[in-house]
Amino acid sequence: MHRSGGARDVVAGDVTIGIVAGEASGDALAALLIQAVRSRIPGTRFVGVAGPKMEEAGCEAWAPLETLSIRGFSEVIARVPGLWRLRRALARRMREAGVQMFVGVDAPDFNLGLERMLKRRGIRTIHFVSPSVWAWRRERIATIARSANRLFALFPFEPPLYENAGLTVTYVGHPLAHNAATADSRRSAREQLKIPLAQPVFALLPGSRQSELEAHSDLVLRTAAAIHAQKPGAAFLVPLATRATRDKFDADRYQLEFDTLPMTLLYGHARDALEAADVAIVASGTATLEAALARCPHVIFYRVQPLTEWYVRRKYLLPYVGLPNVLAGRFVVAEFLQDDATVENLTQAAVNLYDDTVTRRRLEALFGAFAQALDVDTAALASDAVVAELVAPR
Repeated sequence: MHRSGGARDVVAGDVTIGIVAGEASGDALAALLIQAVRSRIPGTRFVGVAGPKMEEAGCEAWAPLETLSIRGFSEVIARVPGLWRLRRALARRMREAGVQMFVGVDAPDFNLGLERMLKRRGIRTIHFVSPSVWAWRRERIATIARSANRLFALFPFEPPLYENAGLTVTYVGHPLAHNAATADSRRSAREQLKIPLAQPVFALLPGSRQSELEAHSDLVLRTAAAIHAQKPGAAFLVPLATRATRDKFDADRYQLEFDTLPMTLLYGHARDALEAADVAIVASGTATLEAALARCPHVIFYRVQPLTEWYVRRKYLLPYVGLPNVLAGRFVVAEFLQDDATVENLTQAAVNLYDDTVTRRRLEALFGAFAQALDVDTAALASDAVVAELVAPR
């Protein structure tokens, strides 16, 4: 990572930065930023809502990541009063702590409101990860501009969307791309996991939140059983983001009596599972990009409450939801959403993809091209922008 000299010279005094992440992918992005800023400005204090990676990087956790790990429109409604109270409490505590800057990492429904409250008090604000305004809720652009002094965009097609918004946008790429898989990664991953190279392996990613497992565990487990009936030699890898989600999935596995399936549950290690797998079945979200950067052919699925689905469908601008399809600008990965997300559909798609070696090789080559396009020095670009905002006129 390159360094702009003299960060300590231009940032006077002790620096305290507030930061909030709401899920596993945000935890990883925030941890990268914390490490990069602290390498530029040693002793910088980070405080806020943090996951395990953020805490390991040195963030003081005022509340755990799981506090914000909810999904969907109808699910959020039930927790609105508590989230409002948490937002006000965080704003007050951050002002009392003397934070000079706040960084909201994804979780836009929560973080944009908090950013707006702090920005009005003269605190510089950054929103890290552009909401998917290219896909739905384009009207959010104005809200983001009112809430943040700067936006960090992960994808190269995002900055032009904000050209007329009066908002500074910094393209920082996606850090996952820097360590993207190579043509030899599957062999290496299987050696590490002690899996024979010729064995059929399917990765199952049901989601990183408890609510996602509540919607998806049964579907994923029954699909694994159906695949195993067709491919008796197959093994299954299930990376789960937290101990709580791992315990939940394991309990569901025993309750549904699928504990005899050749299934390995991993605590984290999504990258290892995806690199080792021939095919993955992935809940829509950042995990679909992880699958692409692992060069893992996959199918996408997702289920939400009917009210959430109705609300999203009214505002959606694209015919697909998976990030690999968004990056390609066309369907390259099959998607099964809502009523289409059935055991039969997922099983047939996954088995067909496993059997179609030509399609899998084409997808692997396309995913490698994605990695090249997204691989920039995210840590350096983001930390440079943080220093610029710290010294910007109030």
